[in-house]
Amino acid sequence: MREGVITKALSGFYYVTTGEGVLECKARGRFRLDGTSPLVGDRVQCSVDAQGRGRIDTVHDRRNWFIRPAVANIDAMVFVAANTNPVTDPFLVDRVSVIAAEAGCSLIICVNKSDIDQGEKLYEIYSSSGFTVIRTSAETGEGMDELMSALKGRICAFTGNSGVGKSSILNKLLPGANIPTGEVSEKLGRGKHTTRHVELYTLGEDTYVADTPGFASFDVEMMNPIPKERLQYDFIDFEPYIGRCRFNDCAHLKEPGCAVTEALAQGKLMSSRYRSYVRLYELSAQHKSWELKEQP
Repeated sequence: MREGVITKALSGFYYVTTGEGVLECKARGRFRLDGTSPLVGDRVQCSVDAQGRGRIDTVHDRRNWFIRPAVANIDAMVFVAANTNPVTDPFLVDRVSVIAAEAGCSLIICVNKSDIDQGEKLYEIYSSSGFTVIRTSAETGEGMDELMSALKGRICAFTGNSGVGKSSILNKLLPGANIPTGEVSEKLGRGKHTTRHVELYTLGEDTYVADTPGFASFDVEMMNPIPKERLQYDFIDFEPYIGRCRFNDCAHLKEPGCAVTEALAQGKLMSSRYRSYVRLYELSAQHKSWELKEQP
């Protein structure tokens, strides 16, 4: 038996990276029957027959999984943002930060294309909100050593609006990978989707990174609705103020004696982060209780 991680799934075959190399496998039929088909990122146990053909026999328990992309066991999401064509809307970062928090992932934010624009505002918003923020440039190599250290020992998924340079960063981290990159449309301010399937690339030392198809890689519209009462806990910068409001059921909107809005007024919270919270709270409030399901 061999233990490994599924690093690619294509046309019914699974490619499992083990200590002995990459093994091409089929999955046992029972996975299809019980609805637990293996996913990229799964840690699995495989057997090999006399002809050298691999088969996935066991899928180990997952820490999380996602519908789009079909990927599991993500330890950290890496959101690649930029302050130059295309310019990243902080609301996109905030939505992904909530998805990450719900899934028990940490969030690393790369302010990319720093050789063109340092992205001061993006850096200020997220570094002061408690996130790991790294300025990167695939052109100059700035921040690559720091990013590599942040990824070490983890399975990480790269996401961000298309054209911000996700694949270019991966090519810098993985010389020789030749991951396709796309040009950014000057007119539309967005890039072409160059990645067609989810694939984990190994950086060694039990470290893997996933490239995924554009911002749809973590399709926020496909995520389960989050109860509005729980949303506050997904904003890490709110943590020091939760439980300190006058009312126990404070929604942190217009209630008197709200510790969150008081911190905002005192400049202890970034206004863009609070605006995103309000928008997300309003979205969550539109869902009925029976629509809310536990996150994977």
